Amino acid sequence: MSTAALTLARTFLFVPADRPERHARALATGAGAVIVDLEDAVAPERKAAAREGLAASFAALPGADRQRLMVRINAAGTPWHEDDRAATAGLVAQGLVAGVVLPKAERAGDLRLLAEAIGPKGVIVPLVESAAGLAAIDELAAASQVLRLAFGNLDFQADLGLACDAQEVELVPVRLSLLLASRRAGLPAPIDGVTADWRDAQRLAADTARARRGGFGAKLCIHPDQVAPVQAALAPSASELAWARRVIEAVRSAGGGVASLDGRMVDAPVLRLAERLVALDAQSPP
Repeated sequence: MSTAALTLARTFLFVPADRPERHARALATGAGAVIVDLEDAVAPERKAAAREGLAASFAALPGADRQRLMVRINAAGTPWHEDDRAATAGLVAQGLVAGVVLPKAERAGDLRLLAEAIGPKGVIVPLVESAAGLAAIDELAAASQVLRLAFGNLDFQADLGLACDAQEVELVPVRLSLLLASRRAGLPAPIDGVTADWRDAQRLAADTARARRGGFGAKLCIHPDQVAPVQAALAPSASELAWARRVIEAVRSAGGGVASLDGRMVDAPVLRLAERLVALDAQSPP
């Protein structure tokens, strides 16, 4: 998988940075990307040691697996941010990770500094987790080297003092804002937030279905058991793929431009949707 393939990844699985024995196991789940977490998953007194151990942990992994690795650093303004940024820049330069997840993303300037540090080979996923982040959503989406936007649904609720139930209907406008900003910036579909109870399969299925209906192309996962169900739920169905292949063939038979399928016009937007479905199906793992 290349960095470009991360644009089609459907699952982004968190794993603690200070548990190196779990890094390979997280990759073995088949997650589209694995986010090694220096932020919430690591206690303050362990952050420095966790950061210093990443290079050795990642160097032991196969090269192809490293292309699915990202590091969630600590937010700008925290005591650990600058050291995290410098360390991650070194990891990207050595080809040990694909890029960085920035939590509490609120300022395009922070993304600019991060992009300058990691260089053009690295990609950035800003986590929108606050009112300030939402207010700056277009600037964040347009920043250099941003791969996709991601939604930190739990932190967002805490920032605004919301008391959402499991359906999170209050967050529908926020999710739509991420989708619209992604589209305006020409980014792939954004990454939806977590389902906190990893044991609740019904809740995970409902959350993932909501994400897909809402235009999200991926979901953050907090446990390996969430990966396979989310991968399957966000993958194109057999009927969607059959339709997509018929659309592509109809356009090909018509010599390009506008074609007709089942009495309906097939134009460029329809073709783009069909091609995206086929590309998603071609992604490995399924």
